[in-house]
Amino acid sequence: MHIAIAGNIGSGKTTLTKMLAEHYGWTPRYESVDYNPYLVDFYNDMERWSFNIQIYFLNKRFLDVVEISKSDDVIVQDRSIYEDARIFAPNLHAMGLMATRDYENYASLFSLMVSLVKAPDLLIYLRSSIPNLVNNIQKRGREYESSIRLDYLKGLNERYEKWIEEYKDGNLLIIDVDNLNFQENPLHFRTITDKIDAQLHGLF
Repeated sequence: MHIAIAGNIGSGKTTLTKMLAEHYGWTPRYESVDYNPYLVDFYNDMERWSFNIQIYFLNKRFLDVVEISKSDDVIVQDRSIYEDARIFAPNLHAMGLMATRDYENYASLFSLMVSLVKAPDLLIYLRSSIPNLVNNIQKRGREYESSIRLDYLKGLNERYEKWIEEYKDGNLLIIDVDNLNFQENPLHFRTITDKIDAQLHGLF
């Protein structure tokens, strides 16, 4: 079974992935961030590196989904393959930070890849306001994230909401994380696992 955690930068995807893996005994799949060779360059010059970073993420995510499809484990994944193509790449293109020919090339490659893989059995979307995202980003203190533009985050949030509203690829669970400190409050985490249990009851 494949469970994917979706959400904007700073919404708590990695933390929740780790906690769910430990709670349920699932196998976690984390996003390639710390070892991404383009990330620092991208945040310093988005227009120059936007296509490179999106291709890097798409490649890694496609490999992950292929490997997940071959596994008998229940796998919880930090970010889905859809988010790069539905959220990040079109946002960069709309902001004038990715050339049209690069975006069309990227979109064509994504369409081919996604036609070859199966959607997650359950997609968990972590909904968050911009102030909450900014607070979380500042709290974790990654140097390369200090230059993230506010209009960039806002654009991503708007696209996330539109994508989730139209999501029809599989089972969906929306969790509003603005008032949930699930990392430190066991009751808040229990609220999330109760909702997941209700969703998974008919999937196993």
